[in-house]
Amino acid sequence: MRNHNSSDDFLFHEGAWFATSSEWRKKLLQEIEKIDGNELLNSSTSDLATYYATKFSLSVPVLYADDITVNQKEVQIDVSNDKGRYFSHNSGPYYIAGTCIEVEVPFSGDAISFKIQPTTQNYNNPRASIGDSTLHFSISGVNLTSEYVKSGIEKKIASINEHLQWLERDAKDYNKGLINVATQAIEQRKQKLLKDQNLVAGLGFKMKARSSSSETYSAPKVRRTIKTEIPKPVGSRQPFKPEPTLLTADYEHILSVLENMVRVMEQSPGAFQKIDEESLRTHFLVQLNGHFMGDATGETFNFEGKTDISIKVDGKNIFIGECKFWTGEKGYLETIDQVLSYLSWRDTKAAILVFNRNKDFSGVVEKIFEFTKKHTRFKNLIKQYSETSCSYLFAHKDDSNREVVITVQAYNVSERVGPRLRTTD
Repeated sequence: MRNHNSSDDFLFHEGAWFATSSEWRKKLLQEIEKIDGNELLNSSTSDLATYYATKFSLSVPVLYADDITVNQKEVQIDVSNDKGRYFSHNSGPYYIAGTCIEVEVPFSGDAISFKIQPTTQNYNNPRASIGDSTLHFSISGVNLTSEYVKSGIEKKIASINEHLQWLERDAKDYNKGLINVATQAIEQRKQKLLKDQNLVAGLGFKMKARSSSSETYSAPKVRRTIKTEIPKPVGSRQPFKPEPTLLTADYEHILSVLENMVRVMEQSPGAFQKIDEESLRTHFLVQLNGHFMGDATGETFNFEGKTDISIKVDGKNIFIGECKFWTGEKGYLETIDQVLSYLSWRDTKAAILVFNRNKDFSGVVEKIFEFTKKHTRFKNLIKQYSETSCSYLFAHKDDSNREVVITVQAYNVSERVGPRLRTTD
């Protein structure tokens, strides 16, 4: 019996992993550099970063050995080099009838993976032909047995899987880092574009091609200064109109002020036992205005409703805070809808303070995490500050390229605390 493999290509042979992955990163950055400037500024950074990270990631294939199919055919096999047979010297090839078992192995993932050399190698590369979603190889010989063929198939699959495992280790860190590579490239280019707009504005001359562009600016001065297959997200190519933005450092300071006020409530429940809703908001506003100059107000009307705490710029909310008692999924998701409806600037920020009177506070916190991700405008988790506080990214209700950061802070309060906040129902 003689086994003859077909002339399939060597797998995991053509491109070294480091050179290949470096070239992919380079192409990712080049594509970001080619995006129209106004389109980039009008597009969501997180959506674009996710798109490019997905586009340039590597999905290492998974073989489905349970779904292998085989086909048998008769072939002519050269046995002139068979040591068990005698042939005169240089008598040339000698063919006899044999059998070829053609094997087809389905897989999912990127077919290009089979051409890449992992950083770990054993210099015994398996051979096969690569299709879009199937690998093909054959086992040929004279007097083949089912046991022999089955063993040959299993050894081939084991060898391919071993190389795929090595490649998976290489791809894991590469894929994980792509979102940061794309995000940094997008943000750096956005900053340069905005800097260039400011440069032109500072010249004092009209710019012919961008006469409708506005100078980028920050929110007004405050005591603690507030500054300003996934389809490809497509932003407008209309001239970008800069808007005020709340810097992350200022946003986090606001969150800390709110949190510290709630801690006072938790530690001194008697002092707040008979306080009404309006007076409670006033306590938050007094604390905020001790840090920020002026613009925080209560019950400020805006678009579809009114909010507990807000900071306004040019008559529009740049920050809002909502205080709600926990009543369940429906009310919580409606609160998120309410917050999204109040915000109109690009990249604005908000906070939802959830007060719990139930005994199972841990269960409520778990439900908050679960229900947040179920919201139709939810994009991703930005940061987890603690077990009871997380920041999330949402798309604006009218434009997915406009994004809202909402931090949800949960607090456990006893019935003795007493203030009658608006509930989420």
